[in-house]
Amino acid sequence: MRLLWVELLDFRNHRATRLEDVASGVTAVVGANGEGKTNLLEGVSFLFFLASPRTSMNQPLVREGADAAYVRGEIETVGGRALIEVEIPGRGVNRVQVNRSPVRRKRDLRRQVRAVFFGPEDLDVVRGDPSERRRFMDEAVTALWPLRGSALTAYERVLRQRNRLLRDWEGRGAPRGLDAWDAELVEAGCAVTRLRAEVGERLAAPAEEEFHHLAGHGLSCRYRASVVGEPLEEAFRARLRDRRADELIRRTSLVGPHRDDLDLTVRDMGARSFASHGEMWGAALSLRLGLAAAIEDEVGEQPVVLLDDPFSALDPLRQERVSERLGACGQVLVSVADPAHIPVSAIRVWDVSAGRVTVRER
Repeated sequence: MRLLWVELLDFRNHRATRLEDVASGVTAVVGANGEGKTNLLEGVSFLFFLASPRTSMNQPLVREGADAAYVRGEIETVGGRALIEVEIPGRGVNRVQVNRSPVRRKRDLRRQVRAVFFGPEDLDVVRGDPSERRRFMDEAVTALWPLRGSALTAYERVLRQRNRLLRDWEGRGAPRGLDAWDAELVEAGCAVTRLRAEVGERLAAPAEEEFHHLAGHGLSCRYRASVVGEPLEEAFRARLRDRRADELIRRTSLVGPHRDDLDLTVRDMGARSFASHGEMWGAALSLRLGLAAAIEDEVGEQPVVLLDDPFSALDPLRQERVSERLGACGQVLVSVADPAHIPVSAIRVWDVSAGRVTVRER
């Protein structure tokens, strides 16, 4: 999979940036902080995800003084080429076309093109609350199987409705309709649990391999479901019966995938509590590179890899190891603030200054 060209108009601080003939291997995006290198990677990511990895709002994406931002580009896959055009208004709904035809569901595009984005915010996957790791697992689900991502939204809908019922309960008798919502929660929750378990199986080995190459020692990545047992549906129903009294007291759902976690251990100790900052950063980066490997195994071609400032928290030896590794990752765009961090495998450099890009060969 390869990004052929990209154009940003009024996107963040990029008034008009067009880059032709994007290199097949590693491209380094170089610039001081605040010049627009991360904005450029963010714009590229929009072609794949139809969303920003940095914000859920449109307004910050639109250059000051403009009414809308535009991102255009063409991506080549084994199945053909996809011309993607996105209009991002400051207010309102994005308009997306693929090969000049409107696209209304993100999953319709995600079936065709795949990418992986790593940024400093990924550190929270390792050091943050379990909700950050659940979010990562769900992102992995939609990256690997876009059409199956609807199971995640179905569970969130059922969970919201069930929690509303518990919250509004008047406290006398059993909440009316709770048994029906229990059945819905079991069905939707088991689907999510099985998806996350499959993600854990696909992700563990490549992520552990990436970390071992980076750090020289092990990373263990294991999905910890809140409900276990066979058959899973019966185990789920039994857990709901056991926690019914507690749920009525606390007025919220206490059983289900919203209580899951992803156990990450380094040197046989929990990464969140005992890993160094550099080890946490390396683990977060390894999870994304492991996801890229899992996607390649699933779809038969490498996704485009977008790495925002991946070297900043690594010592020189580990910077060198990551740099060497990127040469085998297919098409990679990697941003760096320090020219000394340009990967040895980079064949092209995009110098970014005040939202303007200059291309040079190495």
